[in-house]
Amino acid sequence: MQTMLQQQLRGTGVALVTPFSANGAIDWNALEKLIDHVINGGVNYVVTLGTTGETPTLSSEEKLDLIKFTFEKVNKRVPVVVGIGDYNTQDVVKRLQSCPLDEAAAILSVAPYYSKPSQEGIFQHYKAVAAASPKPVILYNVPGRTGRNMTAATTLRIANEVENVIAMKEASGDMVQCMEIVRSKPKDFLVISGDDAVAMPQIACGMDGVISVAANFFAKDFSAMVKAALANNFEEARRLHYNMLEGYDLMFAENNPAGIKAFLAYAGIVENHFRLPVVPVSSELEAKINKYLAAYK
Repeated sequence: MQTMLQQQLRGTGVALVTPFSANGAIDWNALEKLIDHVINGGVNYVVTLGTTGETPTLSSEEKLDLIKFTFEKVNKRVPVVVGIGDYNTQDVVKRLQSCPLDEAAAILSVAPYYSKPSQEGIFQHYKAVAAASPKPVILYNVPGRTGRNMTAATTLRIANEVENVIAMKEASGDMVQCMEIVRSKPKDFLVISGDDAVAMPQIACGMDGVISVAANFFAKDFSAMVKAALANNFEEARRLHYNMLEGYDLMFAENNPAGIKAFLAYAGIVENHFRLPVVPVSSELEAKINKYLAAYK
């Protein structure tokens, strides 16, 4: 039986962008506007310090400030999940013990990247992370960024053997792998999509929702699509999904978060500024995005 927290994390989570001003500083006013936009749009929870938030370019002090600011502005309206992951297991353990996590619902921790550990290395990493975490842990498999896929067998081993791990964000893009996890997972273990464009069919296969990039912009329609799919109302879910499908393609055509920030800048929610090595989308792609959004209904 799922806990209350797992019920709260079933649906639409949004991986928040970090808005910047032209001088490179965090734009706190824009972040507050974004938080209100996604909560008013119906998302079930928010995630701070994900890759979409350009976390690799943030200082340790800025990360702490973002956690505290997000807690303050969300103000318990929805749960807040905090991203804490690294390729250095000891560093993750230290951050879990030093970050202000009292108000966090859970931790989203990406599989170790760059070093490309073996499946046993991934298992031992998460075993150490889960033991050190004061909050429940959500695994995050995104081989396109980490360079190493966490197999279904490893995910299921962690789900069955490691306490304090409650869910998996699966962004491998491998539908068969996702179905193998859903088929064999413990009953109370959540499997959450990390791919906006396939979240609807993944929910049809039995997944529990999505941690979304697109919901930064499409907060209302994306949340409604996920809610409909979870209720087995696939006629409505398909209608909303196909209305946003071109938007997904444009959003991820060059880079995330460059694409989603172009959408949000069009809406006047954030300014289109980044920290290197991320840069704005090309003028050609921006024109396509603006044309799409002008016609979006």
